[in-house]
Amino acid sequence: MSWLSIALLVAGCYGFKALGVTAFGSFVERRFGQVVVLLPAALFTALVVVLTFEEAGRLVVDARVAGVATGALAAWRKAPLIAVVLTAMGVTAVIRALS
Repeated sequence: MSWLSIALLVAGCYGFKALGVTAFGSFVERRFGQVVVLLPAALFTALVVVLTFEEAGRLVVDARVAGVATGALAAWRKAPLIAVVLTAMGVTAVIRALS
């Protein structure tokens, strides 16, 4: 894939996003207000779950699960974002080093 095609795809994505916000923003806000606000968090959570528990189409439980669980616990305890990330990374690294 060439750089020109990548640039065109990027421009198209941003164009569609801008069109959606400007042309249909008020309609979407009126009709789906609360859902639209919560959708990014739900999609990000789904992405984290799939990347943590799936590998080659199979369920996998390994060091990543412990890291995500530790990060979730740190976030629940209202730790700063950098502490959440470093804690999750550290636990994952220690478990991988020990296994």
